[in-house]
Amino acid sequence: MKGPVVKGKTLPPLSIDYVGDRLAGVDEVGRGPLVGPVVAAAVILDPERPIEGLNDSKALTARRREALAIQIRERALAFAVAEACAAEVDALNVYHATHLAMRRAIDALDPGPEYLLVDGNRLPGHHVPGQAVVKGDARHPAIAAASILAKVERDAGMVALDARHPDYGFARHKGYPTREHLAALERLGPLSEHRRSFGPVKRQLALL
Repeated sequence: MKGPVVKGKTLPPLSIDYVGDRLAGVDEVGRGPLVGPVVAAAVILDPERPIEGLNDSKALTARRREALAIQIRERALAFAVAEACAAEVDALNVYHATHLAMRRAIDALDPGPEYLLVDGNRLPGHHVPGQAVVKGDARHPAIAAASILAKVERDAGMVALDARHPDYGFARHKGYPTREHLAALERLGPLSEHRRSFGPVKRQLALL
């Protein structure tokens, strides 16, 4: 049996060393932006209530992600969304802050998981056993569900930040270092929500 095709490459089938109903998919969103938290989600899907169309959140439209997020929250056995704020990203670095957000999401699951499938190539240092899965959001529905919840939550946070600071364009670029965002940063300066350890922000702070 062949695995999924991602960007023209066929991934190997996923072998999972667990049999049971309390497998949690874990994923994060927001490593690259210059502003706001890293957001992670953990989801234990209910095999009795399948959800059609789960996929990597980046491969879905915003409307489709939001519709699927509602279904995930209604049908999953358990789900949780957690974050590490911009100050924690600065204090820990984005890699460790990402794992902190993941551990917070895993700890918030009720019922708790027995096994983890974590998107990426490293586990977040949690006591629950599991495996890291490269391109996992395209290879397992529980990881895809986590990626969708995390993406919808972080995007909503950027829309809320845009309402408070409309001149930065957060609703459009979601905090990523686009030309529009960098120009606004240079013109208006960093906000308290900006990540001070990231190069473009650090450079603007040095000019103040």
